[in-house]
Amino acid sequence: MTQPIFDKILIANRGEIALRVIRACREMGIKSVAVHSTADSDAMHVRLADESVCIGPASSTQSYLNKAAIISACEITGAQAVHPGYGFLSENASFAQALQDHGITFIGPNAEHIRIMGDKITAKETAKALGIPVVPGSEGGVPDTETALKVAEEIGYPVIIKATAGGGGRGMKVAQNAGELEIAFRTARSESKAAFGNDEVYMEKYLQTPRHIEIQVFGDGRGKAVHLGERDCSLQRRHQKVFEEAPGPAITPQQRAEIGKVCAEAVAKINYIGAGTIEFLYENGEFYFIEMNTRLQVEHPVTEAIFGVDLVREQIRVASGLDMSFTQDDLVINGHAIEVRINAERLPDFAPRPGKVKTFHAPGGLGVRMDSALYGGYSIPPYYDSLIGKLIVHGRDRPEALARLRRALSELIIDGIETTMPLFDALLDDPAIQSGDYNIHWLEKWLARTYG
Repeated sequence: MTQPIFDKILIANRGEIALRVIRACREMGIKSVAVHSTADSDAMHVRLADESVCIGPASSTQSYLNKAAIISACEITGAQAVHPGYGFLSENASFAQALQDHGITFIGPNAEHIRIMGDKITAKETAKALGIPVVPGSEGGVPDTETALKVAEEIGYPVIIKATAGGGGRGMKVAQNAGELEIAFRTARSESKAAFGNDEVYMEKYLQTPRHIEIQVFGDGRGKAVHLGERDCSLQRRHQKVFEEAPGPAITPQQRAEIGKVCAEAVAKINYIGAGTIEFLYENGEFYFIEMNTRLQVEHPVTEAIFGVDLVREQIRVASGLDMSFTQDDLVINGHAIEVRINAERLPDFAPRPGKVKTFHAPGGLGVRMDSALYGGYSIPPYYDSLIGKLIVHGRDRPEALARLRRALSELIIDGIETTMPLFDALLDDPAIQSGDYNIHWLEKWLARTYG
């Protein structure tokens, strides 16, 4: 018998993603609980939730990463489930397990799948075993420079050294030859140790001009899974995405169907539940697995736009024991969508610039969505990520989406702080963006040319 859907959900996050979950809960008739630090007492997610609980001081380690405080907030409010959003504890296996141990549902995959995919080496081995194509590289971790040199000779230069526990571009170094490899290897290990408390690294062939393509998958936890096409996230700075679109300008319908089928079948085999994203480097018609994110992605709205689905609503449904509300045959692409990430940062050095927002006016009109927790008079705290908004546009095709993005940017007002909005105005004038002819290295080269 299918268990009833939840009465109350706690959102273990902040900012625009917390608002995103609150809105889905409200449409489903579910009460929402916001948790917040002392620095976020006047945040929009706290204002809009049905209930709120302060879980600690400004530091995220003492608040949004405080597992015990979040579990206590569930017990105090009677929340039956936790939606983790993205970031913070969204891919923390011990948190998912702790919730389960307390009889609270984690709205996401099970702890074992989070653990497997959270370790880059294990994830790659698992992907390979499930039939997902992978980048040539080391079999497991590389313990020393001697082994690193042997691996590089086997797979060929250039190579990239990556932290096993890595993320956000930390612990990643490229070596063009044996001379560079020894320095890159030592640097990657020390960076990884400092950032993650783990100096284990692995190696892969470094592709020259790949695109970053990710496949959205969704499973019911009982052997059924679908894919929702791809997103192209190649426009990146220091391995951080700034501009995402769906469908990918370089992917054909046949390629989409083939790699999508591989990914959906893979997650179905392991009874994966909820939303997940399988990320690839794509070059010369070939896909190479990078990693799997066992959570909702920042850029999920572009997928929602072209398929007309609510991924958060679907996460809540399957977590409560209900079936997915769509099948693979139901998922037909409609048009084109683009998202740009707007940060409270100063150009051209992208230094964080928190401060007080004097005026905030979101753009509107057909095919425009603004996901943001800003409001006039709000003071952006300096303790968290500098992402302050996501502008998403949808059009009948890519040219219409680009025109709509230009128009929406002209309407968006964020006064009182510096933001990265001017970056997107400039990018839209570039022929490569207009044609969709770019790769993961393009933006950093463009920034070097533009800003010096």
